[in-house]
Amino acid sequence: MENFRPESGPGPKLRGVRGARRLTLGMVATERLADDFGTLSEGGQVDPGRVLAAFKAAAPYLRFGPRVTQAIDWLFRFTQVQDWQEGARPIVWPSAAMQMEALCLSEAQVKRLNRLLAHLGLITMRDSPNGKRYGRRDPRGRIVEAYGFDLSPIAVRQAEFREIAERGRARFEALKQLRRRATIAVRGIQQIVETAAELGIAEGWVRQADEARRLVARIRRIEELDEVTLGVTTLENRQADLRGRLEAAMGALKEAGQAPVESTNMSPKGLTDEPHITHTNQTLDPTDHVSASRKRNSTSGGAGTSAGGSTRTGRNGDGKEAGHRPTGSRATKPEIPPDGTVFRMTPDELVRLAPRLRAYLAKSSPGWPEIVEAADWLRHDLGVSKPLWGDACLAMGREQAAVALAIVSTKPSDHFRGSPGGYFHGMVARARAGELNLARSIWGIRAASGMPRPASASGVGAV
Repeated sequence: MENFRPESGPGPKLRGVRGARRLTLGMVATERLADDFGTLSEGGQVDPGRVLAAFKAAAPYLRFGPRVTQAIDWLFRFTQVQDWQEGARPIVWPSAAMQMEALCLSEAQVKRLNRLLAHLGLITMRDSPNGKRYGRRDPRGRIVEAYGFDLSPIAVRQAEFREIAERGRARFEALKQLRRRATIAVRGIQQIVETAAELGIAEGWVRQADEARRLVARIRRIEELDEVTLGVTTLENRQADLRGRLEAAMGALKEAGQAPVESTNMSPKGLTDEPHITHTNQTLDPTDHVSASRKRNSTSGGAGTSAGGSTRTGRNGDGKEAGHRPTGSRATKPEIPPDGTVFRMTPDELVRLAPRLRAYLAKSSPGWPEIVEAADWLRHDLGVSKPLWGDACLAMGREQAAVALAIVSTKPSDHFRGSPGGYFHGMVARARAGELNLARSIWGIRAASGMPRPASASGVGAV
């Protein structure tokens, strides 16, 4: 509110009263508000602690500066519980010198601050005839006479402050969710552009990704909820449009016979000296690996083996050893057991072990499809490219690739010699060579986190 001033014009000049306080419309309104404290305290004692807490909770959303909050907090130190009872008035009378010292302000700054507090509807001034602040209490501590700062307006506005704080927190959460959606949308656009670049059709699409990043940067600076909502809606619509264009372009390439050639099995009947390939879908118990190793060693000298190594009995017979597959064929997707676990681990447990996945999950109780989708988003944070992610899905299966990526996300930054993406590349290479043991890694992470170990299906204990 602007200060109330007499209209300029001819007439006699008004001589100001020495020491009198110049009133503003805001200060007059605050004095009227303070008169309602008597009605408020008729129902019982007002809790000054809750009044102050309500004010502090609302202060950030009312854009009150830290100096205003500090001044009110300091004034509340001089009030007592009986000042808030029925028939009393919460008035405090610290001197100007005390206020200057406690708040580290000059005399002029203190005067401006006090006028601001009254103008904001937080206090009203009770002036004595001589303009001094003072007060006295009876033996029971009740105020008999007092001139100074009246804190009644804050008590009267307690319900208003609570409502403002609740609305402010709700608005903050809404902005937080909108900005999260904007981040997901811009990453989706980046993913689409990367796919288009791999197909050789990204001409003009890179500009779309750059514009999306600039729009996200603006959204992060905007505080108006309507403007942020409009910006996020624009990003999501642009993502949907680009995805539709990409799908149409991929369909056109496929019809024209220019789609990427899938890997083909060049020897469907197998090779004479085919290398041994071990499945990576192994059990969690380390003793299972020991038992399997001993079993292979005990049978290595039996029938059907040569001096140079293990061979298979027949090309198409029943004696074909498990674990072999034709060279050059695509890795088969491991089947998820009926209990819905991978490596005896549920999706919820994987999220607990690798909490960085949670930021990209749309629901609190995900399944494995949601885990795979979240891992596809998480790979951007770890520096894993889309081609490498595709190779991992081919080498391990989508669920196991997501588990491997989650394991990488649990490692501290100083664990990697190079980068998390390079570390994941090494895991994919070991998976292709049949040397990756994700089960043992999970077992170690679970043990380090103190989580209980699941019961072994075979009943074999830990070693």
